[in-house]
Amino acid sequence: MIQVKLFDHEHEKDLEAEMNRFLKVLDEDKLVDIKYNVAAIQEEEEEEQEQIYCFSAMVVYRA
Repeated sequence: MIQVKLFDHEHEKDLEAEMNRFLKVLDEDKLVDIKYNVAAIQEEEEEEQEQIYCFSAMVVYRA
């Protein structure tokens, strides 16, 4: 059976750490694919404009 595991963080290092913890326990022969995405959102607050990042990934694997 094919399954997915989704990851989503505001900082790329947090995404990397969580994915590495997951991949460490996943048998390498069960890994099918990894999809990666970055989104940037401009958030307006009173006088400041802040850019928010969303780093996400999807690991496709065999269960």
